[in-house]
Amino acid sequence: MNILFLLIPLSLLLLALAIWAFFWAVKHDQFEDLDGPAYSILFDEDEKKPASAEKPDENHTKTTATDDAASKDRQQPPQ
Repeated sequence: MNILFLLIPLSLLLLALAIWAFFWAVKHDQFEDLDGPAYSILFDEDEKKPASAEKPDENHTKTTATDDAASKDRQQPPQ
């Protein structure tokens, strides 16, 4: 019976926390677009951007002829 003195206030505290979380979510527009995320998985995001929109990598170093030859060797399967 003594455990009820702990469980009742604890349950009321959890209820108050749940109500606060619900009102916080409504206030911060968490329920505005419920269908958008479900449909977003159907759209491809892997499409390449036009070349003019791509920015070159500033830290990219130029490859040398030996680097190109080594990369070609790695791409071919062993015979």
